[in-house]
Amino acid sequence: MGVVNITPDSFSDGGRFFDPNAAIAHARQLADEGADLIDIGGESSRPGAQAVSPQEELARILPVLEGLKGLEKAISVDTRRPEVMRESLKAGASMINDIEALSAPGAMDAVASSQCAVCLMHKKGEPATMQHDPHYDDVGREVLGFLQERIVACERAGIARNRLVADPGFGFGKTAEHNLELLRRLKEFSSLEVPLLAGLSRKATLGKLTGRPAGDRLAGSLAMALLALRGGATILRVHDVKETRDVIAVWQAYDS
Repeated sequence: MGVVNITPDSFSDGGRFFDPNAAIAHARQLADEGADLIDIGGESSRPGAQAVSPQEELARILPVLEGLKGLEKAISVDTRRPEVMRESLKAGASMINDIEALSAPGAMDAVASSQCAVCLMHKKGEPATMQHDPHYDDVGREVLGFLQERIVACERAGIARNRLVADPGFGFGKTAEHNLELLRRLKEFSSLEVPLLAGLSRKATLGKLTGRPAGDRLAGSLAMALLALRGGATILRVHDVKETRDVIAVWQAYDS
């Protein structure tokens, strides 16, 4: 899954793809480099980020969805707002990637009648404050339990399990130690019986471990990608598609 941030304040690319034409070109480049999915988002969810209105989010997303028609790749929209979900699906998106796991009022209804895929992510707190001393008694058990509950809630709302993907939410209300513990215990999440998505690319945990800024975390991101693969992840949400494809190729050859 290649990341395209249509925001002026993304932690990873500093707004390089805020212009719709730049975002469209970048998405096409990621597809050429081997992305199976393109994940576009119009609201930053980095630690400390401020919310934008649904109208502003749609104004960022819809021109890019229009420009990507005919790409022949699945397009995911990273949003937590039901109205944005509905309009994105009408405009051709085939997956909703929701950091709030369809917990907003109306979110279940926004996707239930479609055939889209849905990624359910765990987070603790809101982006503006979620990294202010998050606490867990047992991070693996608590995150796994939350995702189990959300999968059951989706099934009760008529969203079949075979449409669902689970994301432990690395970096969303979690310290570096929490993230590493989740990565060590990722195999436990196979009990969910849905594909697992891991989003570790360029994140602050890598900055803490290596001391490097976001734009200089490729090596650390690739190491995290390999560890996630070994833990059972089936979708890697990354900024550096070409390089991650090389990691996957080597891992698959080793594991065959």
